[in-house]
Amino acid sequence: MSLASVRADLAQRAPDLSVIETQASTATVQLAAEVHGCEPGQIAKTLCIRVNGDVLLLVTRGDARLDNQKAKSAFGGRPRMLGAEEVEVLTSHKVGGVCPFGLPQPLPTYCDVSLKVYDEVIPAAGSTHSSVRLTVERLVELCGGRWADACLVPVEVA
Repeated sequence: MSLASVRADLAQRAPDLSVIETQASTATVQLAAEVHGCEPGQIAKTLCIRVNGDVLLLVTRGDARLDNQKAKSAFGGRPRMLGAEEVEVLTSHKVGGVCPFGLPQPLPTYCDVSLKVYDEVIPAAGSTHSSVRLTVERLVELCGGRWADACLVPVEVA
C-alpha cells in the first residue's frame, strides 16, 4: 500500500517523476548507494522526529547524523527519533522505505541544508525496493519549501 500511495501522490503532484523499483534492496543508505551507483550522501534519508510533542519529518543526506544541539536550535526543542512502529503508523511507510511522499496525512517536512551540496538526490519511495531520483530544488518544493540546519556531515579527509 505504501508504494501505491507514493505513486498516487507523485502522479498528482509531480507526474514527471518516476518511481524506480529494484530487485535489490535499497533499505539502507549503503545498499541504496550501491544500487544507484552514487555517493551515500546522495541518498536522501527521511527521519521521523518528535519535538515538544509534535512530529515532523527531516530529509537529510544519507551520510549525515542528526545533531541534538543543532536540531534543538532548528526546531525549538530536544528531538527524539520515533520507533519503527510509530513511524509506519504516521507515514504508512516501513523503515527502509520512509519518504516524504504519499503520507496518509500531512506532516511538517524540512530538508536539511546538508543536501545543498548535491544537484540530484535519491530518496526512498515507500518501500525497501523503490526510490525516486530528483533535483534537490524539486525535493524541497515537494516537501513544502522548508530548510533546517539540524545535521552533521562526515568530515572529508584529504
